[in-house]
Amino acid sequence: MTGRGSAETEWGDTGIDIPSEWQEEFEAAARRPLPARFRYAFIRTYKPVLDDAAYRAFDTMADYRRWCEENLPDWLGYGRI
Repeated sequence: MTGRGSAETEWGDTGIDIPSEWQEEFEAAARRPLPARFRYAFIRTYKPVLDDAAYRAFDTMADYRRWCEENLPDWLGYGRI
């Protein structure tokens, strides 16, 4: 790969111009042990209403869908299309 700020991976030229800083960070992350990679791979995000109870149980899928539509913000993506 050529060009300013590009990086070539050890697997060969990908044809994509990747900033060298990003490539270095990726390669450093790839060298970490698997438990460390899992620890840093997921970001905990509070989800309103969903995270406010330990669990919920519904008798039917229709009850669950109705509860989602009535209680969850649209941006969470649990509404019907």
